Amino acid sequence: MSRLAFEGGFGFNTAQSSSITTGWNLLVGGGLQLTPSFMVPIEYQFIRTGLSQTLITEAGAQGGNSHIWSFTVDPTFDFFPKASNDLYVKGGGGFYRKVTNFTDPSEQEYCEYFYGCGYVTVSQVVGHYSSNQGGFNIGGGYYHRFGGMYGTGKMKFFAEVRYLDVLTPAVTTSANGLGTTTVAADTKLIPVTFGFSW
Repeated sequence: MSRLAFEGGFGFNTAQSSSITTGWNLLVGGGLQLTPSFMVPIEYQFIRTGLSQTLITEAGAQGGNSHIWSFTVDPTFDFFPKASNDLYVKGGGGFYRKVTNFTDPSEQEYCEYFYGCGYVTVSQVVGHYSSNQGGFNIGGGYYHRFGGMYGTGKMKFFAEVRYLDVLTPAVTTSANGLGTTTVAADTKLIPVTFGFSW
């Protein structure tokens, strides 16, 4: 069991491609601690971003978002595996799925036990398109170890930043009868994530 390692975190992302905007990300993973300095985790990451106003206007919608989820192998090298405060680098690649959604406001009935029923405005998906492809990421971060006189416990806080390139194809399409939109190849962003590893 001592060779098993797990991680989980949450953070934000900044866009490096013109078709998307800022958003948030969720990361969970697990793998093998092959040496004190070297770990090979398999990571699942879910990323949500907004869409650029240009893309939303082209489609004729009033809002939109993009969801990217992935399974990747991300080898991690720890520079100071016995220090309380530490630095690491990581990078890898794998499978990515990207879904682009266009939304319009819609009124829906909402009921509560004590207050009865009423109508609320929600964003309803009126068109979307998706793609499956490979991608890669590279980056690094900071560890702070908990436990032990010298911070040598397995529980660690981490803060990391990565450059992510999802190798999406160039798209010119009409999503479910909306206006024709054009998106250049590749979806690039920088996820910043905070969490715990153990």
